[in-house]
Amino acid sequence: MTIQKIAIGLVAVALLVGGVAAHAADISVGSKAYQRGDYATALLIFRQLADQGNAKAQFNLGIMYLFGTGVAQDYAEAMRWYRKAAEQGLAEAQSNLGKMYFNGDGVAQDYAEAMRWYRKAAEQGLAHAQDSLGTMYGNGFGAEQDYAEAMRWYRMAAEQGEASAQNSLGIMYANGLGVTQDNVQAYMWLNLAAAQGAKGIGEFRDLLAKQMTPAQIAAAQHNLGSMYTKGQGVTQDYKEAIKWYHKAAEQNNVKAQYRLGVMYTHGKGVTQNYKEAIKWYRKAAEQGLAEAQLILGARFGEGDGVPQDYAAAVMWYRKAAEQGNAVAQSSLGFMFDKGQGVPQDYAAAVRWYRKAADQGWANSQTNLGNMYQTGLGVTQNYAAALRWGRKAADQGEAVAQSNLGEMYENGQGVTQNYFQAYMWYSLAATTGQKDSEKFRDSLAEKMTPAQIAEAQRMAREWKPKGK
Repeated sequence: MTIQKIAIGLVAVALLVGGVAAHAADISVGSKAYQRGDYATALLIFRQLADQGNAKAQFNLGIMYLFGTGVAQDYAEAMRWYRKAAEQGLAEAQSNLGKMYFNGDGVAQDYAEAMRWYRKAAEQGLAHAQDSLGTMYGNGFGAEQDYAEAMRWYRMAAEQGEASAQNSLGIMYANGLGVTQDNVQAYMWLNLAAAQGAKGIGEFRDLLAKQMTPAQIAAAQHNLGSMYTKGQGVTQDYKEAIKWYHKAAEQNNVKAQYRLGVMYTHGKGVTQNYKEAIKWYRKAAEQGLAEAQLILGARFGEGDGVPQDYAAAVMWYRKAAEQGNAVAQSSLGFMFDKGQGVPQDYAAAVRWYRKAADQGWANSQTNLGNMYQTGLGVTQNYAAALRWGRKAADQGEAVAQSNLGEMYENGQGVTQNYFQAYMWYSLAATTGQKDSEKFRDSLAEKMTPAQIAEAQRMAREWKPKGK
């Protein structure tokens, strides 16, 4: 099956309402007259406004002449009014002008000119113009055939919910045109198009499904759930997302199992149900998904939806941590630090804190700095404590900022510096660290008003840094 040469027709009548503020009410009156069949009144109002340069009224006149509504059908006159609106930048008029050049309605057929106007509308984000531009590139109308460029424009339109573009995108993926052949993506896009009632698509989709493995179909079903969750290429619909996640999860798609856990946790598209959430998290975790293992660790550690069980928390944290999940590494370090579910072991805590800290996880950088500052699990080293504390503080971690304030105030691992101490205490205090506020105010008693003003300026101008 190859890409279809899709004939580009004219859009359905959809009069534009609004526009220049001074004429907004008149446009509305004209549109209402049109909708109730009083075309003479509509024509009078639209012409008056169009003659004054109102682009939307010009577009509406183009619609009336195109379809012969209230006037004798006249493609040339429709073209004239569309062009006036298009030259003012109205995307809908630009797109319709492109269609008329494509079809040769009221003008000599001219694919290059059609493409020029489609592009103007497409670059403004008009979905059906993007779809049309994709078709031009896909079929080599007005430009050299370019499947990759067709894919680019189809995708833009498809992600806005344009059914025709979703269908074309599915066909492109199914045939590997402009993209690596991918039945999973093809099945997903064809389903989205079919859901909008596009004719004939369901048959192609079902034929495609016969060529796919159950795992591929499940992956596409998960992707559909994700699209409905995000409202990407379709109206956001959590219930529809749940339907597709369930289809995929029941075929052991691990990502769908995890997403079902999230949906049941937050009550999106379903009644909130922690027990059901845990069931799906566990299925995903048992298949090795680190994100699910992390969540199970947290649930058992907190007793959230399950009886509190530190040993189980440690087990799941370890599984995720050994896959390199920084949050799980940090959490496992904390369990060793506090002796929860395992014998207290500061050296093990340091080891896991370091793994997460090396990945830029601020909480672990703070905790690792604390271990160096107190000498727990490592030789006490203020310079190392300062280094790790600063990494976290630079990301805005309040505890680390407070600790830095203390180290600068007392000259631990660094030359004593009240300016820096006051600044870090102030930053920590802004996030609710009450002790930091007390420490800052106590330090202020040792500083001159000029010094305090300078430290306050430093705090105001401070900006967080990345990992």
